[in-house]
Amino acid sequence: MTTAAAGQSQTSLQITGMTCAACANRIEKGLNKLEGVTEANVNFAMERATVTYDPNIVDVSKMEASIQKLGYSTAKEAVDLQLVGMTCAACALKIEKTLNKLPGVSTANVNFAMETAHVEYNPVEVSVADMQKRVEKLGYEAVPKQEQGDPAEQRQQDLSKQKRKLLISAILSFPLLWAMVSHFSFTSWIWLPDLFMNPWFQLILATPVQFYIGKQFYIGAYKALRNGSANMDVLVSLGTSAAFFYSLYLTIVWAVDGGSAHHGPEMYYETSAVLITLVLMGKLFESLAKGRTSEAIKSLMGLQAKTALVVRDGEELSIPVEEVIAGDIVLVRPGNKVPVDGEVLEGISSVDESMLTGESLPVEKKAGDSVIGATINKNGMLRIKATKVGKETALAQIIKVVEEAQGSKAPIQRVADIISGIFVPIVVGIAVIAFLVWYFIVTPGDFAGALEKAIAILVIACPCALGLATPTSIMAGSGRAAELGILFKGGEHLEQTHKIDTIILDKTGTVTKGKPELTDILVEGNETEFLRLVGAAEKNSEHPLAEAIVAGILERNIELPGTESFEAIPGFGIKAVVEGKELLIGTRRLMDKYGVEASHAYNIMSTLEESGKTAMLVAINKGYVGMVAVADTIKETSQAAVSRLKGMGIQVIMITGDNERTAKAIAAQVGIDHVRAEVLPEGKAEEVKKLQAQGKIVAMVGDGINDAPALATADIGMAIGTGTDVAMEAADVTLMRGDLSSIPDAIYMSRKTMTNIKQNLFWALGYNSLGIPIAALGFLAPWVAGAAMALSSVSVVLNALRLQRVKIRN
Repeated sequence: MTTAAAGQSQTSLQITGMTCAACANRIEKGLNKLEGVTEANVNFAMERATVTYDPNIVDVSKMEASIQKLGYSTAKEAVDLQLVGMTCAACALKIEKTLNKLPGVSTANVNFAMETAHVEYNPVEVSVADMQKRVEKLGYEAVPKQEQGDPAEQRQQDLSKQKRKLLISAILSFPLLWAMVSHFSFTSWIWLPDLFMNPWFQLILATPVQFYIGKQFYIGAYKALRNGSANMDVLVSLGTSAAFFYSLYLTIVWAVDGGSAHHGPEMYYETSAVLITLVLMGKLFESLAKGRTSEAIKSLMGLQAKTALVVRDGEELSIPVEEVIAGDIVLVRPGNKVPVDGEVLEGISSVDESMLTGESLPVEKKAGDSVIGATINKNGMLRIKATKVGKETALAQIIKVVEEAQGSKAPIQRVADIISGIFVPIVVGIAVIAFLVWYFIVTPGDFAGALEKAIAILVIACPCALGLATPTSIMAGSGRAAELGILFKGGEHLEQTHKIDTIILDKTGTVTKGKPELTDILVEGNETEFLRLVGAAEKNSEHPLAEAIVAGILERNIELPGTESFEAIPGFGIKAVVEGKELLIGTRRLMDKYGVEASHAYNIMSTLEESGKTAMLVAINKGYVGMVAVADTIKETSQAAVSRLKGMGIQVIMITGDNERTAKAIAAQVGIDHVRAEVLPEGKAEEVKKLQAQGKIVAMVGDGINDAPALATADIGMAIGTGTDVAMEAADVTLMRGDLSSIPDAIYMSRKTMTNIKQNLFWALGYNSLGIPIAALGFLAPWVAGAAMALSSVSVVLNALRLQRVKIRN
């Protein structure tokens, strides 16, 4: 962003979707109409808009919204940064705020638990290097994930470093702890070497702990304060420094006074050393526990094949799966994993797809069928053509969705972020007030006692547990959901799902299998000729019912002629011209629309519909000639899933473009009481809006292209994973197993996760709320406060990890 004039700013937006100069002109006019925009120029060749504007009146987000309203989009890029040097939630909040202030950055989310930042930005205005420099200026390090080395190896190195520091700190602190414990009346029987009480000896032990082991806290505190914020490092540095330097002062006074005796005055070296050791121990346990929250990602990555057997220049080569390119011919032997997504060219086999669909029975595969990477070839040899490799494979996309969900924020986290941002300065203020009250009022002149109370407050109030409360639960909950075949696209969707009180189920492919069969043929003439023309017309349609009709006709060995014209009429049926004859195939409304008299067939049609079949009327040249009916079987789990949803207090509605009799027959079989039938594709979104207007929190579940608008409109859109890519793209939750039982599973996981988050927040806030006054009243020794602070973070992470063991209740 550059300054155009006093009070004016200038920005550039990369625009996608323009097809001609008229598009550019339309966008330019739209931007110039915005209040606060001085001048907007759109360059069609460069696909870029340059806008001069008053930032006090309009911002970039309003410009982007205006462009989207006109039917175009602004190009944005996203980057994931691995952050190094964060010590608590306040650090994460500072980095997030700073990145969000950068010109060109749309959104930046920092996940303290994963130590990552996900940034969406306009590459014209800001670069990844700019972000890195800004983060480095704050005192941290940001490395793009693709440039990062092996994360597992890096994590092991960090853990080894933490363990080494903890060991050194523990060895040096142990004699000081021994000396402190021996002071208690109930431990007077413990033998204590005189050397351990010598101030010089204690100084020698405490100094490396304070300034070598504890150096990280000083560096972190300096960086935070330099940038006008405060974090955990500030509290630890203040608390331990106060204890150390007060003890150093007492040591010098003791030495000046002679210092001949082995036993010097009461020191507080053990307070600083033991506190640092306990904080390090807590951080190590926290790191170990946090590592376990990403087990789902590791297990998904473990599913990938490591090598592939490809045919190149007539030779069979075993190569790493990363080197397979689209178009490669890949051989998959029995018992081996399919390395990439592809299409079977030769061979017949059965493939275990349970990792993706949850279906335990292997699926038969033959030439022309598609196979998915990471599934297991059970018996025959398959020769496949690689169609999707690397990041494009289904498994890679699943891993990406889970990673993004784990790195995103749930709205409830805003509470923790707000509190973390103001917490540390408030705590420092409370510690100062407590010191003054104790020193001047409660125990006048007792500097050591007052200092001890202030240190205890500083240490017990570290907001680490608060910062970990939400992200660890989101990571564990979304990971466990992924293992159950439920992909939440973000933390906000995981949170919103538990509020659902109404679910709309699409019928075909959702409640039913979506693979109907031709069951009835009623014709007023030659059946073969009738079926020949109907099959020719229907073969152009992609609707599952049309596919069933064509499949049933082909099974009768009837050859189908070509089609001269074809038109799908959504919600009505089709219109086609075959061999010069105009065919209409569809509903009563289609017949009425084109003036076809078919009322005498309606009673038979109603009888078929009442038995759960979908009947379609056929007219040739505006004259009724017959009827075909198909039946779609209900998925085995649909009835049990609907029963579970009702038991959870959720209203279930089935929606379909099918006629009311058929819809009610299907609904009755699965126990659905509310049906919306004969709804056109665009009407599904309207039905969602009607329910939302009644104050309902609505989830839409579907699997087809015509479900996409309703999926996007609903509070939560759930796409059946076996459906179309468009439906999954529009949805907030993808149910990979194509099974209705995944819907109550998703709601159950959302409820369990939200309960877990609330437990964590209650514990973290309650711990600080109780701990601070207890420390201020003098009932908490600093080392006890340190232990409690360390364990609070660990307890929050361990509580979140319980989500990984959640069992779904059927």
